[in-house]
Amino acid sequence: MRLTAACFLICAAFAGALLRAQEEDVSVDRSHWSFQPRSVPAVPQFNLPEDRNWVRNPIDAFVLEKLRTQGLAPTVEADRRTLIRRVSFDLTGLPPNPEDIDEFLNDPGPDAYERLIDRLLASPHYGERAGQQWLDLVRFAETEGFEYDRHLPHAWRYRDYVIRAFQDDKPYDQFLSEQLAGDEVTPVTEEGQIAAGFLRWGPIRRNAGNPDVAISRNEVLTEMTDTVGVTLLGMTMGCARCHDHKFDPIRQRDYYHLQAFLASTFEDDVPLTDAAAQATWKAAHAKVNDEIKKLESALDKSTGDSRLDLLKQIKDAEKRLPQPLPAISTVRNNDTKRTVIHVLKRGDDKKPGDQVGPRAPGVFLSKGEPEIPATVANPRTTLANWITSPTNPLTARVIVNRLWMQHFGRGIVNTPNDFGLNGDLPTHPELLDYLANELVAGGWQLKAIHRLILTSSTYRQASHSPDQARNVKQDPDNRFLWKFARQRLSSEAIRDSLLAVSGKLNDASGGPSVIVPVDAELVDLLYKPSQWMVTDDLTEHHRRSIYLIKKRNLLLPFLEVFDQPTLQTSCPKRESSTHAPQALELLNGALSNELAVAFAKRLETDAGPDRRRQVDRAFQLVCGRLPTDHERQLSLTFLEGRSLNEFALAMFNLNDFVYVK
Repeated sequence: MRLTAACFLICAAFAGALLRAQEEDVSVDRSHWSFQPRSVPAVPQFNLPEDRNWVRNPIDAFVLEKLRTQGLAPTVEADRRTLIRRVSFDLTGLPPNPEDIDEFLNDPGPDAYERLIDRLLASPHYGERAGQQWLDLVRFAETEGFEYDRHLPHAWRYRDYVIRAFQDDKPYDQFLSEQLAGDEVTPVTEEGQIAAGFLRWGPIRRNAGNPDVAISRNEVLTEMTDTVGVTLLGMTMGCARCHDHKFDPIRQRDYYHLQAFLASTFEDDVPLTDAAAQATWKAAHAKVNDEIKKLESALDKSTGDSRLDLLKQIKDAEKRLPQPLPAISTVRNNDTKRTVIHVLKRGDDKKPGDQVGPRAPGVFLSKGEPEIPATVANPRTTLANWITSPTNPLTARVIVNRLWMQHFGRGIVNTPNDFGLNGDLPTHPELLDYLANELVAGGWQLKAIHRLILTSSTYRQASHSPDQARNVKQDPDNRFLWKFARQRLSSEAIRDSLLAVSGKLNDASGGPSVIVPVDAELVDLLYKPSQWMVTDDLTEHHRRSIYLIKKRNLLLPFLEVFDQPTLQTSCPKRESSTHAPQALELLNGALSNELAVAFAKRLETDAGPDRRRQVDRAFQLVCGRLPTDHERQLSLTFLEGRSLNEFALAMFNLNDFVYVK
């Protein structure tokens, strides 16, 4: 049967209306737990004295109830020496020094452990530890990636902002609002502008002919939208860019509704100097840059020895380029350049469909709720208000799950960037909601949640107990937390620990990032060797790893081999691989060998010439304990034929150094 043109148009219009109705009406898909409002679960109660004694706070009650239903029992409590090492790494990323360990071991107070937690939460190193995890999430880097990998010389201010925010226990809802819309606040502050750099950290593809313009505005908007989804909401919104989400009730229109909040957002570098200083800098930069261009032109025509000579002149000239003037890497709204947001067929910006305005994903709204006008003032503030609303079902759940994962190595939801249907179900859903409710009721203060977790009996369990054979059989992956899971240190914590125990750690905080030496072969692979100008001050090379430059096209080999993220996408959870290059790096690497010499000198200073005392001091610094009789004898035998430098290097390769139990 042939359709007339009129009939065809009517059918097409009806189909379009039906499709739009289906896109708007997602009520049938709201049954998944993460889209539901948070419950207010009752804290389980217990009758047996041994159960009541084990429950120190509500966390333990929820965990114990789950253990009992699974036929499991908690293990014994870890000893104090284990606990101080565990919690020190958890909260500061650094090992406790022997004096702190002794003070804790000899503290007779019944609240000695709680006071230890409070001291560590107040430590200036707490913000550095917590900040690194946030930087992983937002794929923070100080270069743009791709071929040119252009540097962002002011990005370090955002890193310092994040560290300060965690250190000061800035309320999490305020923390998010500043990053989403800090530049929209009146009056504008430097702090707000720095925070809004959150939207700048994705890789950017530049045009070689005009490096000031990104090749594709669509790519930039996609980076922003995807990061907001996974980082703040724990939702893989990016899966709906080209079509309706295959698993979650997120329509393609929802993706572009979310993107519309960002349609007026453009990168901006705000100078922190006056016009005269900027003019002087531009003149000095232009002078040296002209010299470099002439040398590069001559290089193209040269051969033989005159070419190694010209390359040297170019490198010398690049070193004379003036350092960038102080500025803030941020974003700003530009309504005159606002991108008109369309639903893109297959995500192709050359195939625009319906135009859409800002609106939260339909699964979180009442049926038929309209979109916001595209020209709304301060659109990202509107987005921030929705994301940080106490009634938003995702935001508080997502962040407390991340805190839980920091301490236990796995989340209550073990897919921390995916709370959708394709992600893992929570092992303890009532506990997750309890913690989220506590966070909101407590004014979004994260340190209070840390303290609640760390003071629980659940956290204080030992990582091994000889009488837990049944638990191992019932729950080999420890999903229900019948023990504490042993964890390997992160790449940064391993490097920082090497510096700490060797006595070489420079614990200065903040400021421009440090560039340390790497093999010349790696530098030669960069677009320009001048992109890796080693910091002149050698003491800066021993700063904590969070203060080392994060360059997308050159990860430090030491950190990379121990699973540092690639800086290309959001990293919600560090991998913990085990392979031969890690042992080779600790045995043969330049850093470990350099610091082994320093560690040996420290042992001689601390313990004098007596080998037994040197061995004891080495184990105290590296492992947080004295050696066993067998370990002491092996060490003394080793030192009969080997140098103290070699012994120090061997200590760096102990399992007890790179693992926390």
